[in-house]
Amino acid sequence: METRSDDFYPTRLERPIPPFDRLDPVVYSQGADRNRGPLTENELAQYERDGFLVFDNFLDTDTVHRFRDDLRAYEHNDSMLRSEGTITEPGKQEIRSIFGIHQLSERFDRLTRDPKILDMVHQLLGSDAYIHQSRINFKPGFHGKGFDWHSDFETWHAEDGMPRMRAVSFSIALTDNTPFNGPLMLVPGSHKTFIPCVGRTPEDHYQSSLKKQELGVPNAQDLRRIVDEHGIKAPTGPAGSLIIFECNTLHASNANMSPWPRSNLFFVYNSVENLLSQPFCGNKPRPDFLGNRSDTEALEARSDRSFGRTG
Repeated sequence: METRSDDFYPTRLERPIPPFDRLDPVVYSQGADRNRGPLTENELAQYERDGFLVFDNFLDTDTVHRFRDDLRAYEHNDSMLRSEGTITEPGKQEIRSIFGIHQLSERFDRLTRDPKILDMVHQLLGSDAYIHQSRINFKPGFHGKGFDWHSDFETWHAEDGMPRMRAVSFSIALTDNTPFNGPLMLVPGSHKTFIPCVGRTPEDHYQSSLKKQELGVPNAQDLRRIVDEHGIKAPTGPAGSLIIFECNTLHASNANMSPWPRSNLFFVYNSVENLLSQPFCGNKPRPDFLGNRSDTEALEARSDRSFGRTG
């Protein structure tokens, strides 16, 4: 496959090439706009350094319980289980992820438009944004499978056609995150380096990769080098905690061998100035529930109900 002239982050290659420094800012807002939002200068500096931020108790207990009730209803909904956007665990009928959840749930849609969240998004991306992808991740007790090390941007670039690193993920815990139930692991500082991956992407790759990702993951040598340099962090905290992480931050999670389930809401904002082009891997675009192309209007804040911290 020939590299396109507009491809600044070549990946899914026939031969390996070395990792290289990212070409894009981490925080896009500058000057007075940088301080026009809820994130402090110290938090912005930490995000630039580490590629993620953690806030305990971002959602109040009542709101978490309502989302958890929704989750239980989805688990027992046969039509939801058969939906194309529902991914089950490998070899099982237990739900692993439900994609496009902001289009299925009014409560989730309102959360993505919460003024506090959108103000943070505007600070980080320096522009209006839309939802690129949303989902609920399930990780049941005893046998919830893990997620391999990867950069979301690598996949979104190769398989969705996201041109530049100008997207951010919000992950809100619906259950307590403990060291034992497969919490999210992140490599601080890894967002500053792009690691190209090797291997041709099959058509409809998502049908297998969402169950277990084996293509579009760093090789062991590159991964060891960057983890040896930066280490690994696994934030834990109570239900309602929020993790914000940059689209190129390497992350993964272990299998859940504890009896305690781990579930989280997950939504990705992409800048309206970073709309998807044709996938850089050369394949047809993935479905909209994975890489949204049909509804890219800037999100407007919903002030009828505010979630999140008050400080």
